Order: sequence, then structure tokens, then C-alpha cells
Amino acid sequence: MTSETNLDLLDTDPVFQLKGGMLTMTVLELVHLAPQRFAIQLAEKVEQAPNFFQDTPVLISLEKLDDNLDISGLIALLRICRDHGLQPVALRGAEQFRPLAQQASLVLLPPGRNRDKIIEAPEPAPQPVAQQAEVASVSAPQPADTTPTRVITEPVRSGQQVYARGGDLVVLAPVSAGSELLADGHIHVYGPLRGRALAGVRGDTRARIFCQSLEAELVSVAGQYKVAEDLRRQQWKEAVQISLEGDILKIAAL
Repeated sequence: MTSETNLDLLDTDPVFQLKGGMLTMTVLELVHLAPQRFAIQLAEKVEQAPNFFQDTPVLISLEKLDDNLDISGLIALLRICRDHGLQPVALRGAEQFRPLAQQASLVLLPPGRNRDKIIEAPEPAPQPVAQQAEVASVSAPQPADTTPTRVITEPVRSGQQVYARGGDLVVLAPVSAGSELLADGHIHVYGPLRGRALAGVRGDTRARIFCQSLEAELVSVAGQYKVAEDLRRQQWKEAVQISLEGDILKIAAL
């Protein structure tokens, strides 16, 4: 084989491949143009799971923005995101935002078909004053370390986020891809767990994730996480519990 033949083979040897895939993207839906409030509220959100949000790619949705946005305002928002570890990669909105996206070296994606929603915990029904007094007189004192448990009975759909602050999260229905579960304590899913599940988001290394079928895009305990590519190598679509041992996530069958 001559040297010219070797060069020809090298020229035709592919150096890359194009593949289709479904990637999970965090959507930051902008409603009001208020940089100072934005910075404060974003810092509070990132504090819930700082390791998870570090270097996270973000899509900024402008579909519900009720203020005019110019390039200086957009640059200020991008700087705040990056200061908190987020990496904006695209805008989502109408065609009118294309020049703005180009000036900021971002991609413009068309408006989404589904509106992102957040599940809110139902408020307990108020009791009559007389009944409250009666309960107070006969109820045993609760332990000081009792934490609330949030129970969700409806399916958690794509784009929805559920957060159990200060306690455990129990979901008695399927969890769809593109959704997000967060809890300061444990997460229990009595059905397929798709989407993302983050337990112990305030640093509780004892927190665990339990599910009837592991099909998640990402799972995390106290900031340590695994994505679907890693999860598929283990008990995929099986009933499992996920815990933290040192800095390593352990997945075991239930």
C-alpha cells in the first residue's frame, strides 16, 4: 500500500458522527424584568441544590415576559445567571427576539407547545375555633424533630416542579419526563420515576429516593447525582432505592 493510498484512507475516515437525542434542559421562565429581585430569587433557588445547578445549561423563556427587553437588560440577566453557576445557551420566544438572541450569541427557539406549571401544595382547611381548642386540649405534644411530609396524588407532568420543603415528598402517581421533584428529605414515588428527582437538596446525606420503576433523567442525593446514561447500566425500570455512601450514589433493588 503506497503513502498516497494511506492518505486517501485517512481523508475518508469519519472524524465525527451526527446523532439524534433527547436532552434535558432547565427552563428559566422570565415573567418580570427586575434584575435585583431576579438575582435574589435565583440565589435562593440555587441554594436548594448548589452542586446540581453548577454549570447547568439553561434555556431562558421570554413567552410570559410582560416588560420590554433590550440588549443591556438581557446581558445583565445573563451575567446574573452565570454568577450563580448557570450557563444560558438559548432564548425561547417569538421571532421578534431573534436579533436580541443574535446580539447575545444565543440560539432562539420557537415558543413551547406546553406551558410549564408548578404543583402547589393544597392548603389545609381551617377548623372552627371551638374544634381547634378541643383538639389542642386532647392532642399529645408532637416531637420537636417532626418534619412535614408532602403527598402528591396527581400525576406530575412535564414542566412541573414539586418541592417538599423541610420534609419528605411522597408521590402516589407517575412522574413524567421533563418534570422535577425536590425534597429536603426522602422522595418516595409509587409509580414510574421519570424526569429528575433531587433528595436532600439542603445537604442531608441520609436522604434516599425510592421508586417502583427507575426511568429517571437524573437522580441526586445531597448534590451527588447520576444521569440517565449512568442509570441505564443498573436496575433500569426496576423498583430501587437510591442512597449516598460517602460521595457515591448507591442503587439497590427494593
